[in-house]
Amino acid sequence: MAGIIDSYIPVAIILVVAIIMPFITMFIVNVLSPRSSGETKFDTYESGSDPTGEARIQFKVEYYLYAISFVIFDVAVLFMFPWSVVFVGYDIAALLTIELLIFITVLLFGFVYLWKKEGLQWEK
Repeated sequence: MAGIIDSYIPVAIILVVAIIMPFITMFIVNVLSPRSSGETKFDTYESGSDPTGEARIQFKVEYYLYAISFVIFDVAVLFMFPWSVVFVGYDIAALLTIELLIFITVLLFGFVYLWKKEGLQWEK
């Protein structure tokens, strides 16, 4: 029983640090950051120049489709790397490989659909 509890000690340490760290960081920023007040502090800053034009700009839908497709395929790659590292050498590696191939096939169908709908073209 002590062996099981000992294996959770690193998790508990990380949990405590994760809970305390934001408060420590905010305290350090409060103590060390310089304070200033004035009109220019609350002005809009846009790359060193005065802002011009409207703040409300409409973006094309293609931008959002492109961004969503990037996130989907990026998360898929992030999912496949640990999968390939963790499950090497297990007895069920063949079954897990088949599951990963099904996952890649579903992603491939999504990619082909996105390609056919011209979601990857920036300008139509």
